[in-house]
Amino acid sequence: MKHRSSGVLLHIASLPGPCGIGSFGKEAVEFAALLKKMGFSYWQTLPFTTTDEFNSPYTSFSAFAGNPYFVDLPTLQKEGLITAEELEENTYHSPYAVDYKWLWDTRMPLLRRAASRVTPALREKIVAFSKENAFWLPDFALYMALKDAHGQKDWPEWEPELRARQPEALEKARQELADDIAFYEFVQYEFYAQWAAVKAEINRIGIQIIGDMPIYLCLRSSDVWSNQQLFDLDEDGAPRHVAGCPPDYFAADGQFWGNPIYNWKVMKATGYHWWLQRIAASLELYDMVRIDHFRAFSAYWSIPATAKTAKEGSWVKGPGMDFFEHVFRRFKDPQIIAEDLGEIDDDVRKLMADTGLPGMRVLQFAFIDNADNLHLPHNIPKNTLAYTGTHDNDTTLGWFYNAQQWQRENAMKYCGFEGDWHEGGAKSPICRAMIRTLWQSAAQVAMLPIQDLCGYGSDTRMNQPGVADGNWGFRVTEEALRQLDTGWMLETNRTFRRSST
Repeated sequence: MKHRSSGVLLHIASLPGPCGIGSFGKEAVEFAALLKKMGFSYWQTLPFTTTDEFNSPYTSFSAFAGNPYFVDLPTLQKEGLITAEELEENTYHSPYAVDYKWLWDTRMPLLRRAASRVTPALREKIVAFSKENAFWLPDFALYMALKDAHGQKDWPEWEPELRARQPEALEKARQELADDIAFYEFVQYEFYAQWAAVKAEINRIGIQIIGDMPIYLCLRSSDVWSNQQLFDLDEDGAPRHVAGCPPDYFAADGQFWGNPIYNWKVMKATGYHWWLQRIAASLELYDMVRIDHFRAFSAYWSIPATAKTAKEGSWVKGPGMDFFEHVFRRFKDPQIIAEDLGEIDDDVRKLMADTGLPGMRVLQFAFIDNADNLHLPHNIPKNTLAYTGTHDNDTTLGWFYNAQQWQRENAMKYCGFEGDWHEGGAKSPICRAMIRTLWQSAAQVAMLPIQDLCGYGSDTRMNQPGVADGNWGFRVTEEALRQLDTGWMLETNRTFRRSST
């Protein structure tokens, strides 16, 4: 963030492609080239991690393991790990949305066939990769193999000796499940190897990747199972308190996430070793990383595990600057972005100032009240990434359709927009007005989701917080990308001194 710049938010899953979901294929490189053509500098993604039964990348079986669906099948075919016929059988044209059910039924069986064809030379590379990632990969592979062996039951439901990670039980499981463990190591090797090659091409084009790190982990994860002492759990592995957030603009009852709370006292005693490993891995995977729900480092919303809603929670003091002093000692000028949205108090503001990390602003929030709020472009400070909306927001056009009339009028007046705001598409006048308004702000980086560049409505929204079903499926088509007004976007980036070309 050394100069005024801009970027686009698009998850890997949302890329076009022939195999049912976006992947680490040629489409990723082509998208980066398109961004460069429009004068952008950054491509922001959602977390690369595995997803839960609701397909959320923010609920994963591991803080480190990558999503198997992102492994590019044409690349596997070139490597001789799947046949041309198998590639054709797994071609599935769902251009507008990810068909997760089809992927669930077909993708892992295909990857298992690919794993069965690993050559001795490739096996050596996988073994070396596993050793390089010994702090997470062996435990993850064993954990997933044990889930398979237990009919997908979660680790608190396993036998006591496995739940407690008794060495003899773990060694026995490793021997009995060796083939399944090797499969999961193979998938992670392919994920990381493919991404490294694709990212090198993206960086060569001149685009940097901003990744996303959920602050909390899922109870049903290898990390919690492997590091139970680092979390607020009882003797049976059940959480005493869980994470969430109080009532806000998104949810009247607050959000009951259910993630186990960290045991920050134990974390501190270890010098925050696990967290430093996690940050190091993220900074290697991405060029920059956004830490979601940053305010929890100041204070976090702790909800009794037996509570019915998040309203029953309370604020508990987090590790604060002590944690970041360890981070700054370990990493010189770490490229970290703080997601400082939600309920912010003076302690959070002080932590932001003390760390010096860039924060976030969201243009849609600027017009939800009549106050001179901090999201209005004239109030946005320089050390900020400012968005028209994030993955949790409606699209800009959708926001206009769903906002109250006085909110629309406030937004239109602020943007100097007169006329019909209803028109969508790549030349949507109201989307352009909002983009231009944000681009004029002092924010060092201005960002927009691909949906706003396309002028799409609410049917392409990525996520609705607090609603489990129907999220994370949006895909952009090749045709939509071809129809973008690249000339207008390049000129806008140049006009407001944000262009990379």
